[in-house]
Amino acid sequence: MSGGSDVVVIGAGVMGAAVACFCARAGLSVTVLDRGAPGGGTSSAGEGNLLVSDKEQGPELDLALYSLGIWSGELAEGADRWEYEPKGGIVVARHETELAALQELTRAQRAAGVEAVDVDLPDLLTMEPHLDPGMAGAAFYPQDAQVQPVLATLHLLALARAAGAVVRPGETVTAIERSGDRVVAVRTDHGRVPCGAVVNAAGPWAGAVAELAGVSVPVLPRRGFVLVSEPVPLTVRHKVYAADYVADVGSSDDALQSSPVVEGTPAGTILIGSTRERVGFDKTASPVALARLAQGAIGLFPGLAGLRALRCYSGFRPYLPDHLPAVGEDARLPGLWHACGHEGAGIGCSVGTGKLLSQALRGERPDLDLTPFAPARFEEVLAA
Repeated sequence: MSGGSDVVVIGAGVMGAAVACFCARAGLSVTVLDRGAPGGGTSSAGEGNLLVSDKEQGPELDLALYSLGIWSGELAEGADRWEYEPKGGIVVARHETELAALQELTRAQRAAGVEAVDVDLPDLLTMEPHLDPGMAGAAFYPQDAQVQPVLATLHLLALARAAGAVVRPGETVTAIERSGDRVVAVRTDHGRVPCGAVVNAAGPWAGAVAELAGVSVPVLPRRGFVLVSEPVPLTVRHKVYAADYVADVGSSDDALQSSPVVEGTPAGTILIGSTRERVGFDKTASPVALARLAQGAIGLFPGLAGLRALRCYSGFRPYLPDHLPAVGEDARLPGLWHACGHEGAGIGCSVGTGKLLSQALRGERPDLDLTPFAPARFEEVLAA
């Protein structure tokens, strides 16, 4: 498009970076705008999860599996640049009732293409020798993996630039311009960018970006904290979390929820999550939340009791009420597209989302049906 871009992506986190990368590689001219530094928002506050273990059968799991294939397939050449670790995940059940529910979940997941292996206690303690021996059993997910999210974001942007994309940090979007019934440009505090399409990839702030275009996408921030320990010898070999984590992910409660998630890093530190609560954009450290993280981690790995926490950090997951992201063109405003609301699955599902949108923006049939992720689906709920 003369004097502009085929696509303007709003947001230079991992989601916007993935959209820009695949759109530019598909031959579209792309401009990425972000009011801050690339990867400096929600992407900098995540653990870098690439998970299928926490997803029930349905469209989100389909998107996660599709994305995993891209991370380990066409993007495998850059794996070392974003610390890709295919270390697998272990979901543990403390009681027999929890174990029965977990095994019911693994049966359904296996039917959907997930590699899920039921594990008895002796095998579990072989896989994780420092785990509390009082567990009833577990499930092992060899497909679960990890990346360093900021490195992944920056490398995806580098790939986008190599394919011709322009990245403009420190530029705040002030308006989305429309002519008649479609988008024609984005205005920023630096000027006007004509375009054929706008992709809203603004993470927890995607609701505000949608409002600039005159539509509603009810994305809300859901705060979470992570504790980071001092470096120690290898203690936790996989991503290990309690079975109730799956229920917390699918919950819509505003109040604080905490279920232990523990994993090691190549640097030797231990990352301890996870909490969820809806408190707006309040980043104030919560002693209650941090205490729950520590208690939950010790409950899984008693040997962590004497470990020092070096720091904690927090971020905001982009939450939508039905726990499915908004992905695709907005039927209410042609030319406006969304890639937001993935909550804690944003890192893992970013590359799949980016590739699917690049296909749709070129007028091709996407590899996955985007209907379940239709951004306008909330309009009916709001009007009901």
